[in-house]
Amino acid sequence: MFRIIDLTPNDERLIEQVAKMLLEGFREMAPNAWKNLEEAREEVHESFDPERISRVAIDDNGDVVGWIGGIPQYDGNVWELHPLVVRPDMQGKGIGRALVEDLEAQVKARGGLTITLGSDDEHGFTSLYGIDLFPNPLEHLLNIRNIRNHPYEFYQKCGFVLTGIVPDANGFGKPDIIMSKRVR
Repeated sequence: MFRIIDLTPNDERLIEQVAKMLLEGFREMAPNAWKNLEEAREEVHESFDPERISRVAIDDNGDVVGWIGGIPQYDGNVWELHPLVVRPDMQGKGIGRALVEDLEAQVKARGGLTITLGSDDEHGFTSLYGIDLFPNPLEHLLNIRNIRNHPYEFYQKCGFVLTGIVPDANGFGKPDIIMSKRVR
């Protein structure tokens, strides 16, 4: 079992767990997202801005099993889901979906209309990796295939749709896949 609560700046033990989870959880998909524990801690501390949402799923022992953040954009009409991470040994147990549903409720309560996210492919997890997406990037996006368990399919199961792509966002052939979901 787990419950979802606000992560706050005084939760030093939980902050450390979240920072370690970021490094471990993104090791394969985006190994350069945070180069070390200090950078991961900085990411967590940035989530404490009063405008942002920072929520954790904790187990019965009070340990973090997942974390999600939200960043307001477009005067709060749209919120960016950033980041979402579930402890690797706890994936596939509904924690990620519950965190997304919780974020949706938090965004709705703040008057938000839409949640958006970017999900990079820097290492060949989709059919979009390593190719020139021009002159028609949207055609490639329409024909996307999941090759190595890229999370875009998880987000689709949560109700998100593909809404765009940023070709070469992380270098040639390394796009950012944009997804969105209306929450109102």
